[in-house]
Amino acid sequence: MATLGRVLFYDKNLSKDRTISCGSCHKQEFAFGDNAAVSKGVFDRSGERNSIALMSVSSFSSQYGVDLNGPGGKRFFWDNRAATAADQGRGSMNNPKEMDMSMEEIVAAVQAQPYYAPLFKKAFDDTKINEDNVMQALAEFVNSIGSLNSRFDFAVKANQDKGVFDVINFPFSDFNLQENTGKSLYMLHCGSCHGFDQVNAPLINFTGSPFGSDNASNGLDADPADKGVGAVSGRSEDDGTFKIPSLRNVAKSAPYMHDGRFNTLEEVIEHYNSGVKAHTNLNPLLRNADGSPKQLNLSSADKQALIAFLNTLTDETVLADVRFSDPFKQ
Repeated sequence: MATLGRVLFYDKNLSKDRTISCGSCHKQEFAFGDNAAVSKGVFDRSGERNSIALMSVSSFSSQYGVDLNGPGGKRFFWDNRAATAADQGRGSMNNPKEMDMSMEEIVAAVQAQPYYAPLFKKAFDDTKINEDNVMQALAEFVNSIGSLNSRFDFAVKANQDKGVFDVINFPFSDFNLQENTGKSLYMLHCGSCHGFDQVNAPLINFTGSPFGSDNASNGLDADPADKGVGAVSGRSEDDGTFKIPSLRNVAKSAPYMHDGRFNTLEEVIEHYNSGVKAHTNLNPLLRNADGSPKQLNLSSADKQALIAFLNTLTDETVLADVRFSDPFKQ
């Protein structure tokens, strides 16, 4: 089913002008995000937000046999408007600035391609093609993308073999001094939002806690025009807040933020170091006791150490795995 979903994910026939697929804006080499601030859809139409890297989807269902997009799972899009990978797929397919196709048109486009009949037969034991099995297969592919082979993951496993579970305070023997310094700084300044679970270390996804907030304002603007989650929820306390993305493969997923305003990790860190704005809904963790935005006052060495640690979150295997690559001949 995931193999079928892979074909659907990369099939440009499923867009209005047959030039765009899901994979056009979610490129494997960029952690299934895009290297443009805002992606182009059909007829060269510009989107409104950065194509969020699908590595920020908390799923790992292929590794653990569970659907973490259910209760307690992560929602999709910067404004958290979709509950599942299937809902996310529908939203992108229907969006006039992305693929601009109704679900009826999607089903007809799939039915028109001769290579789908054997794939559906293999996945569903039936050649029947309808909306439900199209979206089920597409979701299965997205949910199969799990990144668990970074240097960080291997270091956690090595420490567990020694009986050490406290990945917060214990230096990793296979990290250098700069990377371990960066890990400590990360825990001090970043880990509260981009989750770092010391008890359940192999499941660390570096994103918001399923038991806490999945969205936050990080003070990009004092008065943002884009209301983010607030535009969906209708709650004023959500205005200007956005999904807290995973930082797995973050070194590969530039540009950063919902509008792609930062091109480098250096710029991102400098924002938190000196650029946080006093937005009404600014996350409390980014406020001083008097309510003013925090300034981290990191040294140049601290900033480079943080970047060194973030680079240990890169999983080269998932970025090159043929199972997740474009199956169409170029």
